[in-house]
Amino acid sequence: MEKLGRGYIVYGDDVESLIFDWGTLKFLSEPEVTGARRFSFGMVVLAPGKGHDSHNHPGVEEIIFVMSGEGEQMVDHQPPVPIRPGASIFIPPDVDHSTINTSWEPLRLLVIYAPPGSERGLRDIPGCQVLPPGEVPQS
Repeated sequence: MEKLGRGYIVYGDDVESLIFDWGTLKFLSEPEVTGARRFSFGMVVLAPGKGHDSHNHPGVEEIIFVMSGEGEQMVDHQPPVPIRPGASIFIPPDVDHSTINTSWEPLRLLVIYAPPGSERGLRDIPGCQVLPPGEVPQS
């Protein structure tokens, strides 16, 4: 399979950006980018005070790792808990969850989906703007 970007090494500029009113996603490894077959991996930046609604991924496990910023994580309709850098959050398949940025600076997350595939559906969410690789959003 032909690989995009720099082969096995992929930078954010090599992949498209998925822009929402709450933040930006970039998938650095998924079948269409690297040929990965067992997981997808990406970066999420949640804007200050923003987050995404409760949702789930049917048949897909997710790991969220907090790189920087602060927020709240809800898993399985439990009360939200504070999250900060270093937190690793496991979301089982079919379990509702949401992440909210509670600070004034961006909340930067790494996400892994296993198996891959559900990340492709994000492009179909109303309001999703897909920017080609290397293109920067206009303010």
